[in-house]
Amino acid sequence: MARKAVPRPGKLAVYLYIPNIIGYIRVLMNIIAFAQCFSNKKLFSILYFVSFVCDGIDGWCARKFNQVSTFGAVLDMITDRISTACLLVILSQVYRPGLIFLSLLALDISSHWLQMYSTFLAGKVSHKDVKDSTSWLFKLYYGNRMFMAYCCVACEVLYILLFLLAKNETENLMDVLTRSVKESTPLCALLASSLFGWAVKQAVNVIQLKTAADACVLYDIDKKQKP
Repeated sequence: MARKAVPRPGKLAVYLYIPNIIGYIRVLMNIIAFAQCFSNKKLFSILYFVSFVCDGIDGWCARKFNQVSTFGAVLDMITDRISTACLLVILSQVYRPGLIFLSLLALDISSHWLQMYSTFLAGKVSHKDVKDSTSWLFKLYYGNRMFMAYCCVACEVLYILLFLLAKNETENLMDVLTRSVKESTPLCALLASSLFGWAVKQAVNVIQLKTAADACVLYDIDKKQKP
């Protein structure tokens, strides 16, 4: 008996997938958040963090309702990278030396862009498919959803805390961290746990950058060796 063909979704239907709608809401929240970042720091922090939490919700919805799409994956990554990049730019203007945050921005964008590009070259479905990697940390990060979530949350929480702790536009980063540790034990604990997750994520970004660059180089070498 012939199997019935699965109806092909229309273009509009894909744009209106539940996870994609959540993605549009995330974009709107970030626009409002950054518009209010200096006039209302608390509102900014709430909107920014809620938008970040929705990053996990849209992925759950995509799997739950079988609405996984390439457009949704790209929208998700672009929203993540741009929102983090904007916050890092703001931190680079608030703290000295600002080059620290601009370097983190460059590492974040370049490592993720190269990873996505090398994924397409390898014919993989997801940039999180790193089973063939030789790095145990890289495989642990992308292979354990809870561990990856902790590192991502820790990183964003650290950036939000630094933004909230800044009292003027000429803060010295180490002075603020030292003062915060001395003033509050709970804040000290939160900063310590956030710093660990942040450090792991930056290490993964470095590994990701090198691994993806190697994949691009190997692709060129294999391509030249073919008759």
